[in-house]
Amino acid sequence: MTRRGAWQPDPSFYDLFPPGVSGNAINGLGEPAQRPPTPIFWHRPEREALGRLQEEVVARFNSVPAYRDVYARGDRGPRRPDPVADARVERSAEQWTEAVKAFALAHEADLVGVARLDPLWVFEGYALADPFVVVLGIAMDHAALSRVPSTAEDPEGQLEVARAYNRGARAAMRLANFIRAHGYDAHAHQGPWAGALNMIPAALACGFGELGKHGSIINRRLGSSFRLAAVTTALPLVADPPDAFGADAFCTRCQVCRNACPPDAIFDLKQLVRGVEKWYVDFDKCIPYFNETYGCGICIAVCPWSAPGRAPKLAERWAARRGRTPSTAP
Repeated sequence: MTRRGAWQPDPSFYDLFPPGVSGNAINGLGEPAQRPPTPIFWHRPEREALGRLQEEVVARFNSVPAYRDVYARGDRGPRRPDPVADARVERSAEQWTEAVKAFALAHEADLVGVARLDPLWVFEGYALADPFVVVLGIAMDHAALSRVPSTAEDPEGQLEVARAYNRGARAAMRLANFIRAHGYDAHAHQGPWAGALNMIPAALACGFGELGKHGSIINRRLGSSFRLAAVTTALPLVADPPDAFGADAFCTRCQVCRNACPPDAIFDLKQLVRGVEKWYVDFDKCIPYFNETYGCGICIAVCPWSAPGRAPKLAERWAARRGRTPSTAP
């Protein structure tokens, strides 16, 4: 694996950026005020300032049959939602929350949590009226994930990412249809294509864990070896609390993902991004390597929390350092 800073992008890649446009600026790096995120990647090209870049990256993925088949032709479940039933089933918010979580966990989700929808999680140019979001976590096979960075000849690492996204798409649509069958509107949100919802802050709010230095969530059970899907809904639910157990403090000392990042895109310190100090990955450095390696994923594969069975032990140790008793994971 190429180590930090040793890899250099082809300068012609930056010709895909509009003149004078930085992905970091679009993301709000250095901005002091809070605002919703701007569509930058995995949206429809016409919604993005970097639409040409998006088209080129997707075309490169699709030029490899293995990637094209799993992303474009993989089993993502129902493509259209069922109609909302005319008769509405009345239950308490607590009962619905229990039922939704049980259904999700029985239909391919490995994590599930509920949050009240915050307008700051909705991408500019989109609208979401649903009051609640149910976030789903889909575990990845870490042995397969660890084969990143992927190539056209050895695609397995990125194929596992795609398979997780497909499982998430199935889980989200089935949960949305479950809710709609009981008379409440619900809408599935599925990766890797981004729609209206920025799922990471929603997942943090509903107890999935803490943001890591690599820009992905660290969960007390799965580490960072999982992907997200979600359902927004009008169904009455009970929101879950956030879950802080020491991963943030761990990341201030750890250098594993940063040292393993070939384009040196991971900051050692938190950055101000749309009014919030948080861990942030340099978009302009990351995306060329992401393109060359069909999605990269090195940072979450090498994360100490992602090794099978390690996250619960680390969470217990770091929660104890904080003087807190570990809570139950979602």
